[in-house]
Amino acid sequence: MRMKLRILLGCFALAMGLRAADTPARALLVLEKAQNSLVIVDPEEMAIVARVPAGNDPHEVAVSDDGKIAYVSNYGGGATGYNTISVIDLVAQKPLPPIDLGELRGPHGLAFSGGKLYFSAESTNVAARYDPATHKIDWTKPTGQDRTHMVLVSKDRKTVFTSNVRSSSISIITQAAGRGSAEWTVTNVPVGHGSEGFDLTPDGKELWVANAQDGTISIIDVAARKVIDTIPSTKAANRLKITPNGKYVFVSDMSGPNLLVINAATHKEFTRIVLPASSEGLLVQPDSRRAYATLNTNDSVAVIDLSTMTMIDEIKTGKGPDGLAWAARR
Repeated sequence: MRMKLRILLGCFALAMGLRAADTPARALLVLEKAQNSLVIVDPEEMAIVARVPAGNDPHEVAVSDDGKIAYVSNYGGGATGYNTISVIDLVAQKPLPPIDLGELRGPHGLAFSGGKLYFSAESTNVAARYDPATHKIDWTKPTGQDRTHMVLVSKDRKTVFTSNVRSSSISIITQAAGRGSAEWTVTNVPVGHGSEGFDLTPDGKELWVANAQDGTISIIDVAARKVIDTIPSTKAANRLKITPNGKYVFVSDMSGPNLLVINAATHKEFTRIVLPASSEGLLVQPDSRRAYATLNTNDSVAVIDLSTMTMIDEIKTGKGPDGLAWAARR
């Protein structure tokens, strides 16, 4: 009854064009891919507080270091794709002027680090970086691979990782030694077919990659630039996330209701959490207390308690929920 009541109240306020509430200091962001919008969720009340336009075909979302601005990739896919990244003021709950990417098309993966936005441009197979202070793209690097899809940045920002779906590879893009060096080298590491979602262990030593077409996970030794283990995964893995405490690896499955959980130390399956529908987007809270999985066909987000490894709630959204992000305002 409590969940139904808060859903009805939130939907009524949003339908009337009102803000249900201010953006909380800690917020869950969910992209409604089929509705071209972003919803801001209060994770304590597990209720939507606002809905904001997010541009055409929004796929992934990243948040500025201060937690006040969200960036949304307007994907488009295909041979050309769109060439914008939407910008959203999370405090005012309104869209800002989008970023024009020029010839870089098909933006998809996003990561914000050190005051700059890193992104993949899938249609042009590059990793790139945008500086919000200068409003310019200040770095690009071709991967030489096909369908450069997701992107991740190391804590020291000297290494950028991308997954390349059709090439079944991971690009490890490393800055040369020396402060401010403009030289970057690309090492392409072969993994399983359909490499897409991936994550870096908290110590930065291993990169875990979900291979959607193989039903496997490749584990890469980052320093050695090679795969050191290949383990079973779900049938159609979409995203992979490692808990911030480094204990568990979550893998979503677009083919069925099982959310796979792996023990990161042993590389063995820990459990499978049965959800109401197949899962796509994944997110783990910074405190490793909860995880979230988008249930695209259910138009909802599953809330998982990591202490019990059970689903404890379901947040109803608009149509086609996919990309997730956490916004912690400073």
